[in-house]
Amino acid sequence: MTASGTFGYGPEFEDFYDINILGGIVVKGTTGKARQGNPYPRMAETPSGMLNAVGLQNKGVDGFINDIYPKIKHYNTAILVNVSGSTVEEYIEVAEKINALEHIPGIELNISCPNVKEGGMAFGTSCPSAIAVTKAVREVYKKTLVVKLSPNVTDIAEMAKAVEGAGADGVSLINTLLGMAIDAEKRRPILSTVTGGLSGPAVKPVALRMVWQTYKAVKIPIIGLGGIMNATDAIEFMLAGASAIQIGTANFIDPAIGAKVVSGIEDYMERHGISDVTSLIGALQI
Repeated sequence: MTASGTFGYGPEFEDFYDINILGGIVVKGTTGKARQGNPYPRMAETPSGMLNAVGLQNKGVDGFINDIYPKIKHYNTAILVNVSGSTVEEYIEVAEKINALEHIPGIELNISCPNVKEGGMAFGTSCPSAIAVTKAVREVYKKTLVVKLSPNVTDIAEMAKAVEGAGADGVSLINTLLGMAIDAEKRRPILSTVTGGLSGPAVKPVALRMVWQTYKAVKIPIIGLGGIMNATDAIEFMLAGASAIQIGTANFIDPAIGAKVVSGIEDYMERHGISDVTSLIGALQI
C-alpha cells in the first residue's frame, strides 16, 4: 500500500506505473473543512530521513467527494481515506460521509499526527482519548476501520489493545516520530512549526520494534510502515508481524518504488520457495 500524504490521490503517479498492481492506496489526510496547512517552510531533509509539518492541507471531505472521488473510484485496488480531525465530532462527520461512498472499502483513522498543532496528536497519545474517538467512529462507520497509531507513546502495545477493544478492524503503525531541525547559522528552527514528523530510513528500527510488540499483543491485522525503502524492508515488516505494509517517504525519492517493491517481494518468494505471502506474517524466528 502507499502511505497517506506521500502519494496524493493516485493520479499523480499514473505516469510511472500501473497503480492497480498495488494492494491499496491511502489518500491524503481528509478533514471536515478545507485546510491550508501550516506556513512554509514545512519540510526539511534530515540525516537518513525528512521532517514534515504540512499540517493536513486538503480540500475537506466535501471537496474530496465532489472533485477527487469521481476521478479515482474506477481504480482496481483498495482505496482507503485517511480521516483526520481536531474534535471527535469532526472525525464522526468525515467518517459518516466517507461511509456512503461505494468504492471506498475502508478508512484509516489518523489519531496520531504530530505535525498538526491541534487534533490528532492528543488523541493518539492517550488511551482514553484513543478509545473515545475509535468508539465514536465505529458507531457511524460500517466498513473496514483501521486506526493509525502514534509512536510517540510509552507503550505501543497498550494503545493497540485499546483501539482493538474499541472496535478497530486493524491498526497501522507507525506514524511519524516527533522531531525538529535547527539552522545553527541563523539560530532558528528550520520548520515554521518548530517541530514536525520524522520519517524515512531513520525511523525503521523503531517501527519494526513496535510492529513486533504489537503483533504479540493484538489479534487484529497490522499494517506496518516507517522507513520502508525496498522489498527487503517490506519483508522484514511482515516477518515482524505485519499483514500488509505501506510505503511513504520512498515515494518522494523514487515515484516507481511501489512497483519495484511488489516485484521484489515476488522475487523473494520465488527464491525461498514460498507460494503464499501470508506465510511470512509473524514468521520471525527467535
